[in-house]
Amino acid sequence: MTSTGIDEKFMLEALAEARAAAVVGEVPIGAVVVRAGEIVARAHNRRELDQDPSAHAEFAALCAAAQSLGRWRLFDCTVYVTLEPCCMCAGLMVNARVGRCVYGAADAKAGALGSLYDLNADSRLNHRFNVTAGVLADECRAVLSGYFAGLRGADGITCGSGLELEAHAAHAEALAGVGDFADETVDFGSVQRRPRRVLLAIDSFKGSVSSLQAESAVAGGVRRVWPDAQVSALPLADGGEGTLDAVAACGGEIVTCEVAGPSGKRVAARMLVDGEHESAVIEMAEAAGIGYSPCTESAALAATTYGVGELMLRAVHTGAKTLYIGLGGSATNDGGAGMLQALGARLVDECGCNIAPGLAGLEQVASVDLAPALQALDGARIVVLSDVENPLVGRRGALAVFGGQKGLMTDDVEALGRHDGWMVGYGRLLDTAIAEARAQGLLRAPEGARTFGSVLGVPGAGAAGGLGAALLALGAELRSGVETVLDLIGFDEHVRDVDLVITGEGNMDEQSAAGKAPVGVARRAKRYGKPVVAVVGGRADNLDAVYERGIDLVLPVCRKPMPLNQALDPQDAEANLICAGESTAQAYDLGRI
Repeated sequence: MTSTGIDEKFMLEALAEARAAAVVGEVPIGAVVVRAGEIVARAHNRRELDQDPSAHAEFAALCAAAQSLGRWRLFDCTVYVTLEPCCMCAGLMVNARVGRCVYGAADAKAGALGSLYDLNADSRLNHRFNVTAGVLADECRAVLSGYFAGLRGADGITCGSGLELEAHAAHAEALAGVGDFADETVDFGSVQRRPRRVLLAIDSFKGSVSSLQAESAVAGGVRRVWPDAQVSALPLADGGEGTLDAVAACGGEIVTCEVAGPSGKRVAARMLVDGEHESAVIEMAEAAGIGYSPCTESAALAATTYGVGELMLRAVHTGAKTLYIGLGGSATNDGGAGMLQALGARLVDECGCNIAPGLAGLEQVASVDLAPALQALDGARIVVLSDVENPLVGRRGALAVFGGQKGLMTDDVEALGRHDGWMVGYGRLLDTAIAEARAQGLLRAPEGARTFGSVLGVPGAGAAGGLGAALLALGAELRSGVETVLDLIGFDEHVRDVDLVITGEGNMDEQSAAGKAPVGVARRAKRYGKPVVAVVGGRADNLDAVYERGIDLVLPVCRKPMPLNQALDPQDAEANLICAGESTAQAYDLGRI
């Protein structure tokens, strides 16, 4: 039998002890002590039964092994335990001179053999021993999760996830001053420290490197310090640029379609369809992004979202029942009118003629009929990914805040007021059309969605030049872009067992705390007690709001003084990020994170 098979064999015995603990109402943690291929002691958690703070499974098993063998030195023994030992139990292993410990699930709250501490490899102590982590980890975690799920079902106690173990997080304090063994130091040779586990979830450095490129560079720097590090990378986005690629990295099929660009010229736009064709991810900038526009006033007035509607139709025709639409990086100010027209909605002037494309067309719109568009969508659920909270109109509206970057003359107060007036009239027509669609039974509010009286003031309606408002009119759900992307890429499953999370973006300031991708990563990581470092191209002087939301360290990446154009150069950016990854790992080892 291989060493892996032997470890699994004895971990199954420890799991049997864990299940025995659950039967008597104890937190299900079990342990066995093995010498020369034979179990010499076994035990399970009995803290509640015995009202003994030291009655942890591995602690009891070690004491029983010492009694069975007639000696306290257990240098030829291996301890198998279903949950990573705490300071108390790891300290006992040091004092018992154990040869090795094998554990199943990591304990982010109290683990002392890799998660919070490396007591087995601390050269300041008088004994070191080897550790093997993660043997039958899923099975060990499932026993704990099932136990706490049973408690919740029985009496409503909320105990958190399988790794947030309330009953095991409050371990007794580490044993201190247990004898003076300075003259009994035992060295078993080279000690294997568990490889560090690092999760990278870094947003793109816009105008410089993509999310994947940034993560590759940081991973290289981390491995300068930890050559054996287990590094996993999840491309990151917040619903805007890079969303499609971030989700595609986790699977699905990229489909390229020819659709109308913002100027009406045909462009190649991508979307992502999942393996079962049940859902599709659409990045509106693929069809109507600012990269297609010269950003002149005439372009800003005429730019249309028609191609976005074409992508949505294509997705529905492939069988998609859920459409995830990322809003960000748009060239448009048409309030989503073009998208509605592509789906079949009728937006006509007083003569019954279709209105012209773009913001300019909204001056003539006299009525809106959503029924054909809703029928074309065939009941598909629309989930909007955006962290923009601007309403459709007003001084914080789509045109006032974002129009300038697309070419509108926002410093011309009279012109801006006129254009915003067109948007107000259009929004009121959308309200009327929504009411009519509801009366016809064609439109129902998504379950649990916040209701609104008018699309004009809904936070997020102004995203992508008002496309958010038109999608709301079709019954869309507005969701946090970064939170939804984290769900789609399975962030929670990846973060559970890591030691360190590294995120980042091109520039971090006070606005980053309002919903940017790195803060979204930090919020999720803190649910599992993980330290979070953000590597950034630049930073504001005051980042208190960012630190308050879970980022532990903000690390600017420039390795030496350099002008902006050099820092943005992909080659220099990669070198900077490699050094930032190295610095992050060094800071972790120094206990600065």
